[in-house]
Amino acid sequence: MADYDTIFIGSGHATWHAAVTLARAQQKVAIIEEDTIAGTCTNFGCDAKILLDGPFELTEQLKQYQGIGVNTTPSIDWSQLMAYKQQVIQPLSVQMTAVFKQLGIKIITGHGELTDTHTVQVAGSTYTADTIVVGTGQHPAKLAIPGADLMHDSRDFLDLPTMPKRLTLIGAGIISLEFANMAVLLGSEVHIIEFADRALPAFYSEHVEKMIAHLQAAGVHFHFGEALSQVTKSATGLLATTKNGLTIESDDIITATGRIPNIEHLGLTKVGIKTDRHGIIVDDHLQTNIPNIYASGDVISKTLPKLTPTATFESNYIAGQLLGSTAAIDYPVIPSVVFTLAQVGIPVEAAKLDTEHFHVQALPYGKLLAFQYQNEVDADLQLIFDQENYLVGASIYGNGAPDLINLLTMIITDHVSANTLSQKIFAFPSASAGIIDMLTPLLHHD
Repeated sequence: MADYDTIFIGSGHATWHAAVTLARAQQKVAIIEEDTIAGTCTNFGCDAKILLDGPFELTEQLKQYQGIGVNTTPSIDWSQLMAYKQQVIQPLSVQMTAVFKQLGIKIITGHGELTDTHTVQVAGSTYTADTIVVGTGQHPAKLAIPGADLMHDSRDFLDLPTMPKRLTLIGAGIISLEFANMAVLLGSEVHIIEFADRALPAFYSEHVEKMIAHLQAAGVHFHFGEALSQVTKSATGLLATTKNGLTIESDDIITATGRIPNIEHLGLTKVGIKTDRHGIIVDDHLQTNIPNIYASGDVISKTLPKLTPTATFESNYIAGQLLGSTAAIDYPVIPSVVFTLAQVGIPVEAAKLDTEHFHVQALPYGKLLAFQYQNEVDADLQLIFDQENYLVGASIYGNGAPDLINLLTMIITDHVSANTLSQKIFAFPSASAGIIDMLTPLLHHD
């Protein structure tokens, strides 16, 4: 008889939701974690970033009223903000540990490695289970260049006691752009070095260009088409050098060139689990080629966005499977957000190339309803409709993008018509009210 019904390797969103559900169903569950309980997002990623970014978002919104009632904006003390972050974020893992223990979930500390299809070894001890779920996430990619060890990563940035006066970010993805916005608003000299010729290729190009222009106006220096070749120490800091000969001296360099699935040293090869460079290969039930071993979250090899909500969805799905469901996983549309950018469903540029099946409607809602959208006159919404005028995609540029995209995601997922929407009463004033009023006449009428 196995020690546990299910063992989870990793304790982030990819696993703990399922662990809690199974424990509440009276199953015997264990979680193996070698780092901090609750994983990267809770301790070193999303939650910390959201907390730190809050004052910067408010400051940006106040700037929209400069000259029309607001003439000064508050300064932000990074050191005080970081102290507050530690006060709020550090207890979360302790709180989650208490929740797990209260539910009877066994927490095993250390690195887990499969020794056979039902056994995991941790620090010399072995634990057996009927089912094993691997949810080990990803780690930051490191460039194979001289001086790579002199650079820091996103986890380091989110723990900086003071903001560097000169900061260089490698890569122009989600992490770099969000960090650059914080640093430049604190008065730092900020440079971004990017190998490609643009930022955020998965997002609508015109909205990305708006974001880049906004950051440039704030003082961020972009260097596209540049490949970092080495990092060296200088007399007064760190020197980043590209293959084209560009040199930038900084006090700190943050590398954000992507993330790599944590599949090494897990014993996957030993037990015959198939992987590729994107992670663990699973079927439409999130099972590996070993039927009793599942994978969940960012460690999976997939083309879908590797995001916390996706990992949570997969975790909940696996719990359902282990409690008797047999349906294949059916992902809904998945929204993506980069602080003032958000999109979901069919991309704008793809829709413009397929006019036989889709059409795009622009709504410059910031200009049309400046009073309602805090004078953010460049806020913009691109809506994608199918042939029957059902909403199938959206791209937003604006401070309210992260919340507004959730409303549009529900309209897409539930195939909402104008008739259904017009039968609801929504709160006014609210950020969503204006969008609903403008969207309703464009939607399919039953």
